Amino acid sequence: MRIGIDLGGTKTEVIALGDHGETLFRHRLPTPRDDYQGTLNTIATLVNEAEKATGMTGSVGVGIPGTLSQLSHHVKNANSVWLNDQSLDNDLSALLQRPVRLANDANCLAVSEAVDGAGAGLDVVFAIIIGTGCGAGIALNGRAHAGRNGIAGEWGHNLLPWLNEQERQFAQAVPCYCGQSGCIETFISGTGFAADYRHVTSHACNGETIVSLARQGDSAAEQALQRYEQRLAKSIAHVINLLDPDVVVLGGGMSNVPRFYQTLPALITPWIFGQECTTPIRQATHGDSSGVRGAAWLWPAA
Repeated sequence: MRIGIDLGGTKTEVIALGDHGETLFRHRLPTPRDDYQGTLNTIATLVNEAEKATGMTGSVGVGIPGTLSQLSHHVKNANSVWLNDQSLDNDLSALLQRPVRLANDANCLAVSEAVDGAGAGLDVVFAIIIGTGCGAGIALNGRAHAGRNGIAGEWGHNLLPWLNEQERQFAQAVPCYCGQSGCIETFISGTGFAADYRHVTSHACNGETIVSLARQGDSAAEQALQRYEQRLAKSIAHVINLLDPDVVVLGGGMSNVPRFYQTLPALITPWIFGQECTTPIRQATHGDSSGVRGAAWLWPAA
């Protein structure tokens, strides 16, 4: 049995998978914010519940909203800031009395979709989370690729490529929380989508409302959605020019807009070197379950 933990800012979820990826147990608890020891105890409680419910012992993988530093071996870049500078994998290993594997939550999405989702059977999977924030991960042959510095796939904090004048103005008006300006995240996260609409129209709406307005024929909402599609297309093209993955998988709330899977391929191609692109753009098969499933699959089949 493989046990996966999705450690989020507000909830922590466990899943137990059988040999063929079938769900044996699933449960979630609130994440104790700003409480590191409480977070460790919550994970231990969930693991114990999974093992008690199934009568089996499992390997444990954990998806986190950050990564492990290759220098200090402590957590870094986590927006759940109480995890930063902690030796999370070692502390969990000691508490659970077994080895524990950690990976960035976007890498867990990539692994899940590479094993038995939208990228099943493909060697190189690039998976994108476009929700409240924006992140991405890479799976190579079904395994998470963290990179030498532990930041492979941190695409959201690179500059939006091929900026036009309107995008330069937006970047100056809406800086990124990371301290830079013009980051991809500020444009194509759900938060960035809403910020762009507000910047242009002076009206505040969430992303779901803007998409609904566009479906109803609202001109301002439709223009905002078209700007979003162009920016997402440029951002994906940038990755294809560098990595040339076998598939790009979209997850997170903004991935639920059906038209993207029709519009993006044609919008991406003009930005590709040579202007030829057959890379499929697919929605994550497992939806909100992909992260926790990918954490479980950090322990692949022998």
